[in-house]
Amino acid sequence: MTEQPPLPQVTHTYQNHHIDSTRWQVFKPRPDDIVVATTQKSGTTWTQQIVSLLIFQDEPPPAPFHDLSIFVDMRFTPLEELAQELESQSHRRFLKTHTALDGFPFHPEVKHIFVTRDGRDLFMSLWNHYSNYSDDILHLLDTLPGRVGDPFPPAGDDIHEFWHNWIGRGWFDWEGDGYPFWSQLHVIKTWWDYRHLPNILFVNYLDLLTDLKGQIKRIADYLEIDITPAYLDEITDLCTFESMKGRASEVIPMAEMLFKGGAQTFINKGTNGRWRDVLSSEELALYDKRAAEVLTPECRRWLESGGPVA
Repeated sequence: MTEQPPLPQVTHTYQNHHIDSTRWQVFKPRPDDIVVATTQKSGTTWTQQIVSLLIFQDEPPPAPFHDLSIFVDMRFTPLEELAQELESQSHRRFLKTHTALDGFPFHPEVKHIFVTRDGRDLFMSLWNHYSNYSDDILHLLDTLPGRVGDPFPPAGDDIHEFWHNWIGRGWFDWEGDGYPFWSQLHVIKTWWDYRHLPNILFVNYLDLLTDLKGQIKRIADYLEIDITPAYLDEITDLCTFESMKGRASEVIPMAEMLFKGGAQTFINKGTNGRWRDVLSSEELALYDKRAAEVLTPECRRWLESGGPVA
């Protein structure tokens, strides 16, 4: 078995219709920086909201948290503008990435919160996301300057066709699943391999569902942010799925342009297990096979059950 380097190394470049991992090269880390690193549709917005409320508990934030928590990988902003925006933030920064750890410049002084979930639940949420892309966002992804590789294909109307592509075909040469985005299982593997590092906190979507207050306190402790019991109760109320769904247009205002149905589509069900009523046993066997190829048994158990990371 090949021994892992003591710290993650960049060995792949992720560039396609959505993301460009080289954009992280303009990032100049600060000792109190936070990176919210997630697989797609796994609690990213949820965690960003939690972190924002922890950071700005003594003063109103200067902008909605979704604007403050910059998605560095996403190709929407010109590189010069991205660099300026990153540098101009004077508050404690909390940035967002979906990049695998083998494409992400890892800085030991930065705190990382890695959030993920069972891949089958991720798939169901991703289908809602993908199948509701607006014509505007599809046009933007294809025409934005600097795209590397093929255009982004529309979803179509068959979830089973999407499943077979997603679990059996990669977008990048080194991946065997994830099409037409990128491999979420590979993202999980690359972060899991370095779970022992003190500046990576693993958070499971299932634990956010079942013990939201406990997970908020855990995140606060990891970020070394003091929080009173009263404010912990307040954050917990603001971060329930029902509360965030009710404030969807405030939580992610840009969703009105991105998705059919706007923010209510983006913040969808907030539940696990919907795949049981959709995917056949034969289709689920494809997941079992691919997960066994990419993930360790310990990693898969944690994805499905949550709790402490072994």
